[in-house]
Amino acid sequence: MSNRIQIFDTTLRDGEQSPGCSMNIAEKVELARQLERMNVDVIEAGFAISSPGDFQSVKTVAGVVENAVVASLARAVPEDIDRAWEAVAEAVSPRIHTFLATSPIHMEYKLRMTPGQVLETSEAMVRRAKSYTSDVEFSAEDATRSDPEFLARVFDAVIKAGATTINIPDTVGYAVPDEFYEFLMKIRHRCPALDNVVISVHCHNDLGLGVANSLAGIRAGATQVECTINGIGERAGNAAMEEIVMALATRRDMYGIQTGIETTELVRASKLLSRITGVTVQPNKAIVGENAFAHEAGIHQHGVLQNKETYEIMTPESVGFKANQMVLGKHSGKHAFRTKVEELGYDISEADLQIAFEQFKNVADKKKSVYDQDIEAIIAKRLDEVPVAYELERFVINSGNSITSTAVITLVRDGKSYEKVARGEGPIYASFQAIDKIVGKRMHLEDYQLRSITEGEDALGDAFVKLEADGQRYSGRGLSHDVIEASILAYINAVNKMIYEASMAEEAAN
Repeated sequence: MSNRIQIFDTTLRDGEQSPGCSMNIAEKVELARQLERMNVDVIEAGFAISSPGDFQSVKTVAGVVENAVVASLARAVPEDIDRAWEAVAEAVSPRIHTFLATSPIHMEYKLRMTPGQVLETSEAMVRRAKSYTSDVEFSAEDATRSDPEFLARVFDAVIKAGATTINIPDTVGYAVPDEFYEFLMKIRHRCPALDNVVISVHCHNDLGLGVANSLAGIRAGATQVECTINGIGERAGNAAMEEIVMALATRRDMYGIQTGIETTELVRASKLLSRITGVTVQPNKAIVGENAFAHEAGIHQHGVLQNKETYEIMTPESVGFKANQMVLGKHSGKHAFRTKVEELGYDISEADLQIAFEQFKNVADKKKSVYDQDIEAIIAKRLDEVPVAYELERFVINSGNSITSTAVITLVRDGKSYEKVARGEGPIYASFQAIDKIVGKRMHLEDYQLRSITEGEDALGDAFVKLEADGQRYSGRGLSHDVIEASILAYINAVNKMIYEASMAEEAAN
């Protein structure tokens, strides 16, 4: 068993398939940069053929990532293979990741193919992928419910066809650790050719065993683990990268395995993903949750004060937690701001930096203390923006506990002002109704969140909305010291995304 495990991150592909976790191209690029900063070995950038937008995002990520392998998923059909290669061809290290189901239930009811056809197709499509690139991964979908003898035959065939990585996924999260270990050992015994390629595992979390099964897979000889930040993904999600990495780091005595991951970036990656998707992790989430290193019980507090190792098996600093630090103020210049942005790990254009700096100065004029989290929120908001269609000019709210709230909203588009009045249950809902009237489209509010960036009465309010219109979902974010204004800005941001994506789709169609 190798003592070095490759981390294959599929947050941008399988993770994005989690309901409510869609990302635009700018957000995917920012997350990809963070993954590269963490020294992830493989970044699965998306499923290129699934849509023009996904193709473009894979292609864009492939063009900016320098040190990690960039992979695109492809079904075992010629069009998918060709499109995947077109998307990753410009990557420094491209990979085509093709898959086909091998379990009896999938072959009969989903594929309507015989085992012989599956074997033949798998081999042919791996050969096709190999004609484009030397780095080809093959996944046997629903492997853990497949016949071991048949699976061994498929693996032997695709390895001979040129596959360099074989993925054995627990697609529906059905396996338990001891069973998964024995299953992999059985497959390895039946297919000696597996000793000459990278063995990968991809475990879903339907029974809450994704991480445990991944660790069992490592014990059975896997040298690549497929996972996502915060464990996001289809249904109950995937094995969480941060949990796998820290389990291996903390229990090196048990596994004797190491990864190349920069663990001090784990918390930042978790928070970045939460800001992009609006899906926060629960406070008691292992490794990156807000309570992961919190101690409330008196006996625990006493022990930690005497020796942190009494109740902490790893340090908060080792995963990236740190105390808030006031670093900039209203008298700080652009050079100091640029330095801080770089220290926080962001790589943005000079134009974006200038706009973010102007927003920072506005915040600094209103806040006594400016924290790292404030700056990160400003940068994240900037990265979340799209070309402006509608812009807020002014709003007036009339609200109270004895009247129905009324909102007067004025937006500007193409230099012309549009004003509408709406009433609703509360000032925020009334504001959203008024915006709907201006846009001329009724949008369904699926999610609304409001949080404080830092402590204190002068803290920035960070609003997040998720809208549904015409079967599509759009997220938006707004920042302001006024929580109503933050909410209005978030709604406008989502509307602008809707308009921008519609224009992009129209351009692609023409």
